[in-house]
Amino acid sequence: MKTVETLNEGLKREYRVTITAKDIDARVDDEVKAIAPTVRMPGFRPGKVPPNLIRKMHGDALNADALNKAIDQGVRDLMAKEKLRPALQPGVALDEGYERGKDAELTVSLEVLPEIEAPSIDGLKLERLTVPADDKAVMAKIEEFAAQMKRFEEAPKTKKAATGDQVIIDFAGSVDGVAFDGGTGEDMAVEIGSGQLIPGFEDQLVGTKVGDEKVLKVTFPDEYPVETLKGKPAEFAVTVKEVKVPAASKIDDDFAKSLGLESLDKLKELMKDQVEQELNGLTRTYMKRKLLDQLAAAHDFDVPPTMVEAEFNQIWQQLEHEATHEADPEAAKAELEKDRDEYRAIAVRRVRLGLLLSEIGQAHGVQVSNQEMSRLIQQAAQQYRPEDRQRFVEYVQQDALAAAQIRAPLYEDKVVDFLFEKAEISDRETTREELEAAIEADDDHVHGPGCGHDHHDHDHKPAKKAAAKKPAAKEAVKEEAKAEDAPAKKAPAKKAAAAEEKPAAKKAAAPKAEAKDKAEPAKKAPAKKASAKK
Repeated sequence: MKTVETLNEGLKREYRVTITAKDIDARVDDEVKAIAPTVRMPGFRPGKVPPNLIRKMHGDALNADALNKAIDQGVRDLMAKEKLRPALQPGVALDEGYERGKDAELTVSLEVLPEIEAPSIDGLKLERLTVPADDKAVMAKIEEFAAQMKRFEEAPKTKKAATGDQVIIDFAGSVDGVAFDGGTGEDMAVEIGSGQLIPGFEDQLVGTKVGDEKVLKVTFPDEYPVETLKGKPAEFAVTVKEVKVPAASKIDDDFAKSLGLESLDKLKELMKDQVEQELNGLTRTYMKRKLLDQLAAAHDFDVPPTMVEAEFNQIWQQLEHEATHEADPEAAKAELEKDRDEYRAIAVRRVRLGLLLSEIGQAHGVQVSNQEMSRLIQQAAQQYRPEDRQRFVEYVQQDALAAAQIRAPLYEDKVVDFLFEKAEISDRETTREELEAAIEADDDHVHGPGCGHDHHDHDHKPAKKAAAKKPAAKEAVKEEAKAEDAPAKKAPAKKAAAAEEKPAAKKAAAPKAEAKDKAEPAKKAPAKKASAKK
């Protein structure tokens, strides 16, 4: 194999690689020997077909396979010989004029990772804001939980349903007078005003009482997951079977026992643990942001444009998707466009911080164990259908970039924990309100070029303008719901931060396993609010 460097500009590299016909032919010979025992041909005993006949029968396929393997090996040899660290998968182009039996001429183009001087981790100073999980905070959490565990009790049959009440209904839906799959159901509980069903459905139940029959006219949303129902006007013939009103939830031992616990004291113990976890998470978020700010301020180096572009595209696609759910999508997109450069700056900083944390981790021996990696892969596989999960696992085990993408968040957290250990940390007790305000202050801060933050904690986004509503990164991203259950519960809301800050990891190609395309039509659960920049 011969290699000639044809471009060396900044982080961009390009090489002309020649793989000789002799090398390719030798690989074909190896392929012939490998498949010879399995080749069957009339007139020959199994495994005794002459090599020249095997070549004649399978020559094109054998040559293509040998060429692909030679190219793969050639690129690996090039990386090793030139000591290259590619930012993303190198681009490989075979000359169009290649013919079987001739040398193969390749153009290999790539961007390399920058040479980063040993990152300095001396002098890091952080303030750890802590909030005690006192009785007041614990009771507030229990009250919040009790509100989510809302109970309803039967109302008099003459009671007319109002917002906040629950009605039990049978329903039969139709579009253009024709019933559709999943459009019929019995004994469905609907809380009026919950926003769980398609727009207009719940509102038309206000004023109904037991025994009422009513035809509700609604329109399926344009983003509804069932293709044949998107944007279609529909009618639902509804029969009201029960009307229920909210029942007061008294927080006492009986309430705790209804949850399967021994007493209210036991419930308080469990809730205290949860409150402590939440407060510790807020403390870590604040510290991590400040840590990354210090690292970003102390290090500046060029980053691979392709990595930045990939990161920016990910941010932009999320924001554009969210803009489609605004009241005026076109206006939201126009407003978003004004901040394109600022979101690109976020992408730059994400990539820079990702490379920086990776360099720090490698320099100080931070590792993700095989056991931890296996657990991460199994967790990621759960997003696929059961029949596809093993294929996904095998794909990740064979693809280094896919594995790196899955490993990145945990590796990042381990590096951050390592840096916390090295930093000089001062403690200050505060209130939850003050801690959240400090985090919000970061949320509203506008950073210029070179900004970026961490995947789990934040991203500094352009500050909101008072004049217009932007597609907020906090907006819910709709997930698909099953066609069944069609008076059409809206898809469960999933809070997502589109411009969420994360040190960028290398992106992996999509696995050859199809992700689940339908979510269970369960009613929405109270979703955690996510910062626009974690």
